[in-house]
Formats: sequence, structure tokens, C-alpha cells
Amino acid sequence: MTIRLASFDMAGTTIDEGGAVYAVLRTAVERATRRDVPDDLLSRWSGTDKREAIVGILTALDEDLAQTDRIFAAFSDDLVAAYEADPPVLLPGVAETVQQLRAQGVKVALQTGYRREVAEGLLDVVGWRVGRDVDALATAEDVTASRPAPFLVFRTMEATGVVDVRDVLVAGDTVNDVTAGTRAGARFVVGVLTGAHTVAELGEARHTHLLPSVVDVPELLSTER
Repeated sequence: MTIRLASFDMAGTTIDEGGAVYAVLRTAVERATRRDVPDDLLSRWSGTDKREAIVGILTALDEDLAQTDRIFAAFSDDLVAAYEADPPVLLPGVAETVQQLRAQGVKVALQTGYRREVAEGLLDVVGWRVGRDVDALATAEDVTASRPAPFLVFRTMEATGVVDVRDVLVAGDTVNDVTAGTRAGARFVVGVLTGAHTVAELGEARHTHLLPSVVDVPELLSTER
């Protein structure tokens, strides 16, 4: 393999949660503010820390930021309920792809704009465990700034002992995922079409490749020897 680390986003990239996070986030803000959250504003915060997203949306709507903690608490509770009602699953072929990469000596880490409690809950639901099924997990709580800052990528490197960004592939389904990978200087920055953003939207961000799914990553790497 041409890389040592695959740093994958979670929701929309490796895990199918039906877009619940964005529906719940929109509802939490709209319920508190009694204001509509436009699609383009919500999309701007896809892939970021969800508390930061609430602050950003409230700021854009010129709403009182003192509501942030209350909205975030409601969002967190509602998201757990949504996942209990409609449990997330691994996207098709992802488990086999991760197994293949790890069997070929590539570390696989997950990174997410979720807080750790939610991220670990997601892993429990899909039956994955850090250290057994994936090599590391980096959450919004582990870094000083979430995407589009590059720190989640660097955190997965630190957690897996990879020191050279030229040995890293980053993949995600949002513009902020792709931008974070580019800012980190990763050798491969891959936008995937299984989640929040379209090929046109992802194409506007600097990237190295756009793929239908992370399932296509091994084939990509096989052609880049």
C-alpha cells in the first residue's frame, strides 16, 4: 500500500445514520429560535463540531448565543433518541474494506465532529470497537478546533503513530471533511458521495479524488503504487 493511515469520517462516510444528525440539529435550533434554518446555512456546518455548528448558525441568524448550551443539550438528547428509534448501520462494504486495509498494514482511524459519548455510542450500535475493528477514534472533544481545521487528522496520526502526512489518506462526505484533509497536507484527500454533499459541492473544495464510497479506496491505492 502507498499509505500507512486511512483517516475516515464517521457519519455519512463509514456509517449510515440516515442524515439524522442534520435533521435533529435543524429542529433543535428552529424550535429554540422559532426561525427557519436555510439549507445552505445548515450545509455550511456539515462535518463540524455540533456545538460549534449551533454557534455558527445562531450567529448567522443574529440570535442570542446564550441559548447555545440549552440547544446543544436538547440536540444531544434528541439525537440519541433518533438513533435508538432508527439505529445506524455500517455503509455497504465498509466493514470488508476496513478489514482489507488493516490486513495490508494500513491503520484505519475514525474522526468525527461528534463528542466522544455520541461517537462511542455509534460504534457500539454498529458493533465496532476501537483496537479490534479500527485502530483509533478522534472526536471533537480531543482537539482545540474541529473541521475544517486539520487537527482531527493530526490527532488520528498521533493516535496511530504515523508521523508523515504523505503516508495519510483522508476521506469524508462533506466539504469540511475534504478541506480539513487538504489543510493537513494529506497525500490523498478523498470526497465520497455516500453522505451530506453532492459531487458538485465536494468538487468545489480542493481534493485529490472523488469516489462513490470508501469501498473504492483500496482500488484507488492499487493504482497509485
